Amino acid sequence: MAASVKVTAESGEQGAAYDRVAAAIEYLQQHFTGQPSLEELAQTANLSPFHFQRLFSEWAGVSPKKFLQYLSLDYARHLLADQALSVMDAAHASGLSGSGRLHDLFVSIEGMTPGEFRQGGEQLVIDYCFADSPFGRVLAAATTKGLCHLAFEEDGAAALSALKARFPNARYRQGVTPTLQQVLMFFDRDWQPSSPLRLHLKGTPFQLKVWEGLLRIPEGRLTSYGALAKSIDQPSASRAVGTAIGSNPVAVLIPCHRVIRASGQFGGYRWGAARKAALIGWEAAQIERE
Repeated sequence: MAASVKVTAESGEQGAAYDRVAAAIEYLQQHFTGQPSLEELAQTANLSPFHFQRLFSEWAGVSPKKFLQYLSLDYARHLLADQALSVMDAAHASGLSGSGRLHDLFVSIEGMTPGEFRQGGEQLVIDYCFADSPFGRVLAAATTKGLCHLAFEEDGAAALSALKARFPNARYRQGVTPTLQQVLMFFDRDWQPSSPLRLHLKGTPFQLKVWEGLLRIPEGRLTSYGALAKSIDQPSASRAVGTAIGSNPVAVLIPCHRVIRASGQFGGYRWGAARKAALIGWEAAQIERE
């Protein structure tokens, strides 16, 4: 397996913490209505209540009890209602600035040309690396034009094979380019970007439009599939929007985890329901701290 690149010492520690708390987050999702105790949650991580509370709080920035609030249906409905149907207005109201904000970090999404589609990336050079994040290991990849892939991976060899299947004729190099380094440093909450991030994506015009819509959802906010469809002027295409979201090739930075059901239920996620809940709760905690 290819060597891993750690973002920072802190993010590596958070990645290890996520491995321990992921089971507890999944347990929280499954047993939320029973309001599980600290002792119950600690058992899922094979830790004492004291050590689990400390580990969880270090990873999330809040206590398990507070995090539980962020996973509640009432809280999700509040975020949906607060954002209403105006994703664009909410994005502008957020100020589009500050550490950890995505909205001002992307100048544009550059779609690959029809020729690049047909040739399977024959003329592309793709740099890639494995790295730790607060939510587990990721595989990141970029062309000279921008980031083209960011995915959580459990099996490095399988993840790399899946990437190569998307661009079968591209030339691959393992290493950390300036673009990839900037992506990997995103999880450092004090990070100030040196330049805007660009995306170089393989998708249909409709998919690219949906992914652009996702970028306008403010951090710490949620929207529904129907609201996102309306925001891109496709009010009757909720199902197609859901399909495009499921094809999103860039985890976290294109925040498909911020789209949930209109009922307030989180629903599925390409990289696991527990990880989606972790991302939503973690972002809510970071916003509250700031």
